[in-house]
Amino acid sequence: MTRSIRKSVGIIGLGIIGRRIADHLRHQGLSVFVWNRTPRPVPNFVGSPAELAQTCNYLQIFVSDDDALMRMIQTISMSLTPRHIVIAHPTVSPDTMREAAALVERRGARLVEAPFTGSKLAAEKGQLVYYVSGDEAAVNEVRPLLQASSKAIVGIGAIGDASIIKIATNMVTAASVQGAAEAMAIVHYSGIPLEKFADALKQNASNSATLDLKVPRIISADFDPHFSVKHMLKDMQTANRMGRHFDLDLTVAGATRDRLLDEARQGRGDDDFSSIARRFLPFVQAPDLAERQPDLFSPRPVVVPHESPEFVEEQLAKLEATQIGEPPPEPPPPEEQLVAEERLVAEERQMPVDIETPRQTQPEPEPEETTAPDTPSNGDSEPEEDKRGFFSRLLRRTDY
Repeated sequence: MTRSIRKSVGIIGLGIIGRRIADHLRHQGLSVFVWNRTPRPVPNFVGSPAELAQTCNYLQIFVSDDDALMRMIQTISMSLTPRHIVIAHPTVSPDTMREAAALVERRGARLVEAPFTGSKLAAEKGQLVYYVSGDEAAVNEVRPLLQASSKAIVGIGAIGDASIIKIATNMVTAASVQGAAEAMAIVHYSGIPLEKFADALKQNASNSATLDLKVPRIISADFDPHFSVKHMLKDMQTANRMGRHFDLDLTVAGATRDRLLDEARQGRGDDDFSSIARRFLPFVQAPDLAERQPDLFSPRPVVVPHESPEFVEEQLAKLEATQIGEPPPEPPPPEEQLVAEERLVAEERQMPVDIETPRQTQPEPEPEETTAPDTPSNGDSEPEEDKRGFFSRLLRRTDY
C-alpha cells in the first residue's frame, strides 16, 4: 500500500554528502527514507528507488554523473505524480539537467536543480551552499529542506543555469589548488619550509577557504577524499567540452584536467583532488613516482592525446589489465606514436569545432559498461560505480 506522508523526504545515494544530508534532515524532525545501491544498516532503508518515490513527496538525488542521474530519473519516473518534487544535486552538464527536468515534468512532477559547493566538512556542519534553479514555487517549497544543511541558497535562474555556475566555480577551485601546488614546489626547492608559505598565504589577498583546507593537507600528505580526483576530473572534462562548444581555449582548465587524469591513471581516482600536488612535491609522491622529477616550466604539448577515443580505450585497457593482474599493452613504437600525434594536429587545424563528432579515424566498439551491485562504497557522494564504467562514461560524453 502506497504511503503518502507530506513531510517525508527520500534520499537517493548515501555517499560522503548524501548520508550527512539525511542526518541533518532527521535532526529537523522529518521522516527520512533512504536508498543506496549497496544496502546500508541505516533507519528507513527501502528496497528500491521506486519504493522511495511511493513513500516520499520530496526526493533528493546524490549520484555521480550525467548517466547515473538519467538512469535514476528513468527508474523513478513511473512512480512520479504531481505531488512530487525531485531535487537534483549532482554536477552534470546543463543539457543533461534539462533532459532530466523534461522527463520529470512529463509525469506532472517538478524538478529543482540544486548542485552545491562545500565538501565533507561543510556537509557535516550544515554549511553547504546550494546553487538553485527551477520553478519559483517549487524552489520555495523545498527551501526548508535545503536550509537544514546549508549556510546559503543562491538563486540562479532557469534549469541548467545552476549547473553552468557550479562547473564555473569548480574551475576556479581546481585551478587555485593547481596553482598552490606549483607555488609550493618553488618554495620547497628554494629551501624554505612550506609552513612559512602557509603562514604567508593566510595574510595574502589570494587566500581562500579552499586553500585554508587544502594547503595544510598537502603538506602533511593527507589526501583523504573530501572531493575526489575522479569527480573533479569529470567536472573539468565538462568545462573543456563547454569551452570547445563556445570556441574557447580554456588553457588553465585543460592543464588542471591533465594533472587530474595523471592521478586517475595512477589508480588514485578516489583520493582527494588535491593529490595533484604529487606531481610537484616529491615527499607526497607514491613510491612508484619516486624517480619522477617536477618540471614546472616545460611547455604544454600542442596535442592533447587523451581527447581522442583511441587514448581513452588504451587507458581503460590498462585499468582492466591492472585489476586482473596482467601487464598493460606495450605502447606503440615512437615513430607510430609521432604519426598519430601529427594526424591529430592536422585534424585540429582542418576540422571545425564540432562537439557532437568525436575525433576518430575509424569506428571502434564502445566499451561495455559494468556495474557491481555489491561493490563496497568508495566514500563519495553517490552510489558506488565500477571504475571501468565510470571512466568510460566520464570520457565518452559529447553533449558538451
